[in-house]
Amino acid sequence: MNTTRLRIIALALGVLALGCDPADRPAPVGPAAVSLMADAEASDAPIWSAWSTAVNLGPVINSSFNDNHPAISKDGLSLYITSGRPGGVNGVNALQAEEIWVSQRASRDAEWGPPVNLGPAINSVGSNTGSPTFTPDGHRMYFHSSRPGFCGLADLYVARRHDKRDDFGWGPAENLGCVVNGPAFDNGPTYFEDETTGITTLYFTSTRLGGPGDYDIYASTRVGDDGEFGPAVLVAELSAPGRDTRTAISRDGLEMFLSSDGTGRVGGIGSQDIWVSTRASTLDPWSTPVNLGATVNSTAFDGAPALSFDGTTLYFFSERAGGLGKRDLYVTTRQHINASASIR
Repeated sequence: MNTTRLRIIALALGVLALGCDPADRPAPVGPAAVSLMADAEASDAPIWSAWSTAVNLGPVINSSFNDNHPAISKDGLSLYITSGRPGGVNGVNALQAEEIWVSQRASRDAEWGPPVNLGPAINSVGSNTGSPTFTPDGHRMYFHSSRPGFCGLADLYVARRHDKRDDFGWGPAENLGCVVNGPAFDNGPTYFEDETTGITTLYFTSTRLGGPGDYDIYASTRVGDDGEFGPAVLVAELSAPGRDTRTAISRDGLEMFLSSDGTGRVGGIGSQDIWVSTRASTLDPWSTPVNLGATVNSTAFDGAPALSFDGTTLYFFSERAGGLGKRDLYVTTRQHINASASIR
């Protein structure tokens, strides 16, 4: 039985319970419904192969400058990157201010084209802009920027577009405001819509006071599309005494990939590695993050995971030897083992 049918059954049980006399109503109906939904998600959860050996994306994507913090569109045809290369709104870019660029391809089997700058609606002269993430409908992009005049040293922003396939149709960026943003660095947003609860969560990394490390993982939530994001709270399960930065979440909300100091957690390989945390349902806490291992991570700095919508492809940056610049973009893949989950 698939997840959708079990969720309908769970909701129906709740409705029937409300209509019964209290004396006849089974006390555990509410928790039982939640448990049933969690069991459904667990039974239909994908089973994956191991990640493949990471491969450099090559000289069309990468440059002799820092190329990092990628994001992949839902259809897999647009790869957004954060780069300090020249040629954007910062011109020759002597200070290597980071800007958001996009590379496109005609199909998932085609080669990536040269990255093109998103322009002044998104990028800012003299300030870093990067770490994009998209809403599932493709109409909004969240990112961070250190441009002056708002809440902190770096803030979270959102841009909107009418045509979800137009990579150059983004409207002017808007600051998310000082309820979400704080006086420190707020970077690397990750957007997640929970279909089970109707709650949207914006995960991000921050240097604000109150966490165990210099950068820690925080979450701000809202209910529905029209609500405002509330004050951010520390995600303690994902935060460690070292530096915890960019995150990427699976579409079912049961896997969280994150960059974290390799020396701050058990099983680290390099100065910063990519780790994964899981949970049984979106109502459960995250597990202790586990290192993705040496096929993905290196003894150098590896970070900023970006997961494809189908969960099979992970993009990230690395400072390992053999690249074109200090930071290059890499890709690793995995396969669905259980067919039912792959078509969900």
